[in-house]
Amino acid sequence: MSKLNMYAISAPAFANMLRNMSAILTKAESQAKAKGYAPDVLLNARLAPDMFSLTRQVQIATDHAKGAMARLSGQAPVAINDTETTFAELQARIARVLAIVESVSEAQLEGAENRQVTIKIPGSELKFDGLSYLTGFALPNFYFHLTAAYAILRHNGIELGKRDFLLAS
Repeated sequence: MSKLNMYAISAPAFANMLRNMSAILTKAESQAKAKGYAPDVLLNARLAPDMFSLTRQVQIATDHAKGAMARLSGQAPVAINDTETTFAELQARIARVLAIVESVSEAQLEGAENRQVTIKIPGSELKFDGLSYLTGFALPNFYFHLTAAYAILRHNGIELGKRDFLLAS
């Protein structure tokens, strides 16, 4: 039986999808300009009144990527203030998080499947082993918020397809 490689199931997935999200945002900004949309209309768009905006979806997705790589390597996540208001600022955030993801080495994740991970949420703490955290919390949340961002753009007329989501980079 082969040994689980936490690096192989985390860093490449985060990095690939961060690149794809960057490409999607580039495409969205370009199409918005061509169609005469004000960029802030897309950045503040949401699918439902009680859902987060496009900007917030990107912020949360990037938080899960950088948080997972830090926690799994035994480090505290780098804090990034949620101050982005433009496509350029979101692109800079994605680039910063991509650099964080790519800075974690395979050796740093050796044994991470057994590392204890604690997430503080209002009113309680969630405790996981590394594998459960990655596969049951970090990756699902990351993909959820990326998918929501993609759906917001599609809903608002940006011409994207499955290929953009999966193979843009």
